[in-house]
Amino acid sequence: MRNDNKIWNGVSENNIFIVIPTYNEAKTIGPIVGALDKRGFRVIVVDDGSRDNTIVEANKFGAEIIAYAKNTGKGRSIREGLKYALENNCEAAITMDGDGQHSIDDIDKFIEEYKKSGADLILGNRLHYPRKMPFIRRCTNFIMSFVISLLIVEKVEDSQCGYRLISRKGIEKMNLNTAKYEIESEMLMEAKRRGLKMSSVNIESIYEGEASQINPFLDTFRFIKFIINEYTRK
Repeated sequence: MRNDNKIWNGVSENNIFIVIPTYNEAKTIGPIVGALDKRGFRVIVVDDGSRDNTIVEANKFGAEIIAYAKNTGKGRSIREGLKYALENNCEAAITMDGDGQHSIDDIDKFIEEYKKSGADLILGNRLHYPRKMPFIRRCTNFIMSFVISLLIVEKVEDSQCGYRLISRKGIEKMNLNTAKYEIESEMLMEAKRRGLKMSSVNIESIYEGEASQINPFLDTFRFIKFIINEYTRK
């Protein structure tokens, strides 16, 4: 049973949706959903063609499920989750991963920053203490964040972090189209293009030897292709 909802300056946690894209995360998704559900959040698990019991575990702990038969990418899952949140009258949505690498306790930081700053896109920053992050991911993230910062003319510490809050206004205004990991960069470009306010909060990242679904070479190639397309966009 859910605990009484926490109220943040008139905002109930029931109006903050948690969108979790998943792919083969049966081992971790249940406890994540359960902890969020107890706090009163509406949890949307968007399953991208998992071959394990991800859907079963998420449903068991109280998630609302959007499921696809085939794997097409994190970006599509996030877009569909945000669309669902918008259609169900969210005030804001927080996206987070389902592999246990994001601390649920950090959600409070996002909500506090949202109420304080009124930002439409609040990014989680793992690079304030990067030693926990695998070296190759740290280097890749640094390069991508540097490039994005140049393009949007605004300092971005951790452009690739999937833990972020998007306001209702942000969801409504951003025109997101990418299907894979480029979604994180596309969100930043769209936020800048639409004149949305951005902010960030320092968060913890939990790395315990799990295999990442990110392919540093293939996804870097996709990032470069995305940036070229954005740069030449009229």
